[in-house]
Amino acid sequence: MREIRRNRWAALILNLGLGLLVLLPLSGCGYNDIQAGDEEVKARWAEVGNQYQRRADLIPNLVQTVKGAANFEKETLEAVISARSQATSIQITPELANDPEALQKFADAQGQLSSALSRLFAVAESYPQLTATAGFRDLQAQIEGTENRITVARGRYIESVRAYNTLIRSFPTNLTAMATSAEVKPTFETRAGVGDTPPEVQF
Repeated sequence: MREIRRNRWAALILNLGLGLLVLLPLSGCGYNDIQAGDEEVKARWAEVGNQYQRRADLIPNLVQTVKGAANFEKETLEAVISARSQATSIQITPELANDPEALQKFADAQGQLSSALSRLFAVAESYPQLTATAGFRDLQAQIEGTENRITVARGRYIESVRAYNTLIRSFPTNLTAMATSAEVKPTFETRAGVGDTPPEVQF
């Protein structure tokens, strides 16, 4: 009888020990840090999306204002309209940030829109009657401010992804990452030739 009890106690202690071995990597080896890092990346991505959406929302008013200028280059205006349509056709979702191919398409589309806006503002300098209007100047300022906020938000997002990827690749946190299927996240990169230069605003 004592032997049976001893065996039961031994089995219980063994099971508790195994349970602790399973839980230790999750609690003591970065599980909470991985979750916090993932939430930080999501929050930074949401801010990137908010700023790009703000820019997209400003463009229709800009287009209407520019349309009022006599003989304004139609091709330049249509390029902005087309680039905005392409950029807004890609939904800014949390899942997008985890798909490298979709994220690159999104980055390219936003870069094309930035380039189209840069060209529009450059051409607008040849139309004093347009650049002299308060409405146009106000929209220029708002878009310039938004472009700056996009740059800041994107930089913070890239940094949060870098920190997260470093965390899940580093020992011993990488063991917890493997146990919880935490994967490396793609970063937000712009490609040469696509164009992602903020428009210059001159008054």
